[in-house]
Amino acid sequence: MNWLHELAYFFGGVFFANALPHFISGTMGKPFQSPFAHPRGEGLSSSTVNALWGFANFVAAYLLLVQVGEFDLHRAAPMIAFGLGALLLAMMMARHFGRFNGGNLPS
Repeated sequence: MNWLHELAYFFGGVFFANALPHFISGTMGKPFQSPFAHPRGEGLSSSTVNALWGFANFVAAYLLLVQVGEFDLHRAAPMIAFGLGALLLAMMMARHFGRFNGGNLPS
């Protein structure tokens, strides 16, 4: 497998993980942090902005996963690349958004 394909699948996982909180918050009608808020990434954006931003990230993930190479759910290498990208961004978002939503406090 071409390493550029694996890199695309890694970033497909990144975009997929980023799409989830924005799209879900938007469809629930809740404001959430986004790159379009002030201050950037810290302030809240409307649910509409988040739904659109989440959808744009789903489109980017689709393009990287399905339009680059031959992504196969049954092969380990593409799934590992996708999973690592999604996990890495999920951990970064957990720490970042946890600062604003109380998620970094011990339970």
